[in-house]
Amino acid sequence: MTEVISKTKSLIIKHEKEQSALIPLLQNVQTEYGYVPKESIDLIADELSIFPVEIYGVLTFYSQFHLNPPGKHTIRVCQGTACHVMGGKVILDNFSNKLGIEDGETTEDGLFSLERVACLGACGMAPVIAIDEKFYGKVQLNEIDGILNKYRETNEK
Repeated sequence: MTEVISKTKSLIIKHEKEQSALIPLLQNVQTEYGYVPKESIDLIADELSIFPVEIYGVLTFYSQFHLNPPGKHTIRVCQGTACHVMGGKVILDNFSNKLGIEDGETTEDGLFSLERVACLGACGMAPVIAIDEKFYGKVQLNEIDGILNKYRETNEK
């Protein structure tokens, strides 16, 4: 029995195998792993007597859930009104091109995940990005390489 299966079983028991507890159960699994592993989905479906496709429906409907392991650093690019007007879409596209991934994906080396977010709540600093818990405001295209290199260098140490 893998560690994922073992931990997921204990979470299912905690939620008393209730179908009504599906979302809190999935949230707990994601808290444990940073995403919801396929092994967990299959086990939850079996234990709650529901089809895996129903679980995938929940996971893909709510943007809080992730089906893939997150990168070491999560880059969130604001797409709120102020950020959009100030070039947020261009910033997102630039990160996407430089990292070779799309919104919701993780780089092959596992270093970065990229996420489009509706609002980071820092409109006065538009366009805004957040990497992990650090905010960068008034981001310019010519700053992106430097920002990424800072995190790459930190990872090498």
